Amino acid sequence: MTEEAQDPAQAEMKAAAGEVPLLSRRQWALLAGVGVASAAAGGGWAWWRGRPTAAEQDAGSAFWDRSFETPVGETLSVQSLRGNPLLVNFWATWCPPCIAELPLLDGFYRENASKNWKVLGIAVDQLASVKGFLERSPVTFPVAMAGQGGIELARSLGNLHGGLPFSVLFGADGRILHRKMGQVTDGDLRAWLRLG
Repeated sequence: MTEEAQDPAQAEMKAAAGEVPLLSRRQWALLAGVGVASAAAGGGWAWWRGRPTAAEQDAGSAFWDRSFETPVGETLSVQSLRGNPLLVNFWATWCPPCIAELPLLDGFYRENASKNWKVLGIAVDQLASVKGFLERSPVTFPVAMAGQGGIELARSLGNLHGGLPFSVLFGADGRILHRKMGQVTDGDLRAWLRLG
């Protein structure tokens, strides 16, 4: 029996004094089980929310017909990236989480380019700002200029609130496999590597 079961008055005095009664092994196991189940449910919910709808798949199909200007004035056809897993990242120079994740995305690209992975950064920003930023902090993956129209493109791909950063993972077949609103983590990239 626990102390509380033996003497309820003594347990009340300990609680009033700020003492917490010890939990039994069974109670600890139950609490741990609830914690693990909650974490799994939360992770599953986040993953499920990242899956694309049919309308977003249609927008994803139209995405492959687009062309963008690059910061150096060239034209980049998205179709040229098709046939490989492609991670598209919408970002801006005025977005701190966007800037924080660029080195991670660049490392992912350099590490997996030989495995036919592609990364495309779509800048939702002014040309001069992007050029200046990339001169100071270059990346090895291609960057496309979308300006404010990039927000509408991101919305069509599932970014309902138009926030940044926003990432979309396309499979080699051109279909959207997953999306993420917010800063990408190393864990996201490892999971997406298994999908592509």
